[in-house]
Amino acid sequence: MGIADDAQNKAEDLKGRAKEATGAVTGDEDLKNEGKADQGLAGAKEKVTEAADKVKEGVDSLKDKLTGR
Repeated sequence: MGIADDAQNKAEDLKGRAKEATGAVTGDEDLKNEGKADQGLAGAKEKVTEAADKVKEGVDSLKDKLTGR
């Protein structure tokens, strides 16, 4: 994964925060909850991206050991 994924996840998190804040100010509970959900989804995507990066690092390390690098 990469910088583009990180940026997209951050943008989704910020969008969620904006929705939550707007919902709180206007008293729109649906919008507020939608914002919280957007933030949760962005956080979950970030965790998946981090896990995928760790797996890739492990695979690369194993390949290096097997090839003698």
